[in-house]
Amino acid sequence: MDPLVRFGVAVPASLLAEFDLYIQGKGLQNRSEALRQLIREKLSREIWSRGEGAVFGTVTIMYDHHVKDASSSLTSLQHDFVESIICTTHVHVDHDHCLECIVLKGNGRTIKEFTDALSAVRGIKTIDLSISSIL
Repeated sequence: MDPLVRFGVAVPASLLAEFDLYIQGKGLQNRSEALRQLIREKLSREIWSRGEGAVFGTVTIMYDHHVKDASSSLTSLQHDFVESIICTTHVHVDHDHCLECIVLKGNGRTIKEFTDALSAVRGIKTIDLSISSIL
């Protein structure tokens, strides 16, 4: 484990008060732990957006399976990116809608290509991406 390094941060009092409320609301132990989490999250997104390094994550989509070719397009796309997909969970939400959670592992650039391609699939109503990396 890397040794911890102390550093000072100057912020406006109102921002620190909001940060303390955030920490309390999340049940975090202290400001240091909260800052570490925020830094890791931001750097993971940066790695992903640059297309560098290995990232892990999930993409959750909600789609209307009655839209022409929506289901087959999603299946085909997932087969195109099979090397990055660890698993998927499919939920039948109601008569018209399905939710899929796709767990991903791979190069940031490839994961970005996959999520960009998902955006082009007709019938998708929402896409929610959560990205992490080992930092």
